[in-house]
Amino acid sequence: MHVDIAWWDLDRSTATVDSLRDHLRDGTVDQWAAVEGLRLKFWMADRDRNRWGAVMLWEAGRPDDLPRNRAAELIGYPPTHRFGFEVEAMVEGEYAVAALHGLGPVFIP
Repeated sequence: MHVDIAWWDLDRSTATVDSLRDHLRDGTVDQWAAVEGLRLKFWMADRDRNRWGAVMLWEAGRPDDLPRNRAAELIGYPPTHRFGFEVEAMVEGEYAVAALHGLGPVFIP
């Protein structure tokens, strides 16, 4: 398994946490559901520090054919920080919600 982390400092951008949240509502999330080898992707925001990012968990390395990086287009520059790591170990704990797809404030009307 491999994990990629992309993180933007938004201070130089006209994009905001709210505008990027709106962008996720336009079908962007669903495009990622069909990406081969992607086990999990989640988007995250730090409103207090004006940051936005995503974490992607891959079965192997990241494939070449990915959906368009609309966040980078809206922000106006590539991620401020991008990291990739091999996953050393994983565990799933006890949980009440079986599926993660569709969770998060983006999906609250």
